Amino acid sequence: MSFEVLILLIGLALLFDFMNGFHDAANSIATVVSTGVLRPQWAVLWAAFFNFVAYFLFPLKVAATIGKGTIDPSIVDHYVIFGALMGAVVWNAITWWYGIPSSSSHALIGGLVGAAVAKSGTDSLISSGLVKTVTFIVVSPLLGMLLGSLLMLVVSWVFFRVAPRKVDKWFRRLQLVSASLYSLGHGGNDAQKTAGIIWMLLIAVTASNPEVVPHWMQAHNDHLPTWVVMACYLMIGGGTMFGGWRIVKTMGQKITKLKPVGGFCAETGGAMTLFLASAFGIPVSTTHTITGAIVGVGSCNNAKAVRWGVAGNIVWAWILTIPCSAFVAALAWEIGRRVF
Repeated sequence: MSFEVLILLIGLALLFDFMNGFHDAANSIATVVSTGVLRPQWAVLWAAFFNFVAYFLFPLKVAATIGKGTIDPSIVDHYVIFGALMGAVVWNAITWWYGIPSSSSHALIGGLVGAAVAKSGTDSLISSGLVKTVTFIVVSPLLGMLLGSLLMLVVSWVFFRVAPRKVDKWFRRLQLVSASLYSLGHGGNDAQKTAGIIWMLLIAVTASNPEVVPHWMQAHNDHLPTWVVMACYLMIGGGTMFGGWRIVKTMGQKITKLKPVGGFCAETGGAMTLFLASAFGIPVSTTHTITGAIVGVGSCNNAKAVRWGVAGNIVWAWILTIPCSAFVAALAWEIGRRVF
C-alpha cells in the first residue's frame, strides 16, 4: 500500500466522521429545537462545542473496542478498511436523504463485518465484541426509554403544584444543560468509533509496511496517536455544525410533541445511557438511545401521544442497518481489490 492510499483511507474515515456528525446532529438538537429553546443555528453550535469538549472527558475505551474487539486485527488491510468505510458512508447517505434516523455506529459495525467476512469468512469476527454491540441495539433504546420515563415521572411529582408557566420557564433553561450533556455523550461515544477505525488501519500498516508510514503516524496496539483522536473530535463537531435537518424533523416532531420539560427528561435520560456505555467501552447508537428516551417521555404523558407507526419505521431502519451496510461493504471490498 502506498502512502497516497493510506492518506485516501484516512480522509475517507474522517469523511465518515463528518457525516456521523451531521447525520446524528438531530440526536443532540432535535428536542431543543422542536421545543423552541434554541434556534437551529445556535443549537448546532452549542452541540458542536460540547461534541469537541468530550475529547477531554472520556477515556478511549470505545476506540479500543472498535479497533481491536470487532474483527481479527490480523486480517485488516486497506481493502477491508475501504469496504467498511464505504458500507457505512453509503448507508448513512441513503438514510440521511430519506430522513431516516438510523445508526451511524451500527452502519460502521456492519461495514466492518461485511468487509471482513468477504475477505476471510466468519472466522474473522470477534464474537465477544459483536455480541456486546448487538445486545445494546436492544438495551440502549430500552434503557433510554426507562430513564427518560422515570425522570418524567419524578419531575411530574416534584412540580405537581407549580404553575405550568413557571415549569416551562425553568425547564427552558435546564434544557440547555441537558442538551450539552447529550452532546458530550454523543461526541464521547461516536468520535471514538472513527478513531478506532483509523487506529486499526495504522496498526496494520505499521506492522506490515512501516516504511510507508512516517514515524509520527505510526501506531501500535498500546498506542493511539493523539492527532487521530483530535482530528476525529474536530470532524464530528464540524459535521454537527453542518446539521442534519431532515432527521431533526423526524426526531423532534414526528415521534411525539415535546415541551421543554419533556425535552429535558429525554436528553438527560439519553445522556446517562451514553455516559454508562462509554465508561464500559460499548459502542452504542446515539440515535437508538435518544429515540427510546423520546418515546419513554411521550408515553408517560399519554401512550396515544406517541406516533407508533413512525417509531416502528425507525425500528425497521435499525434492523436493516447492519445487514445492508455489510452488503455494501462486501461489494466495496471487491471493487477496492480491483481498483487499488
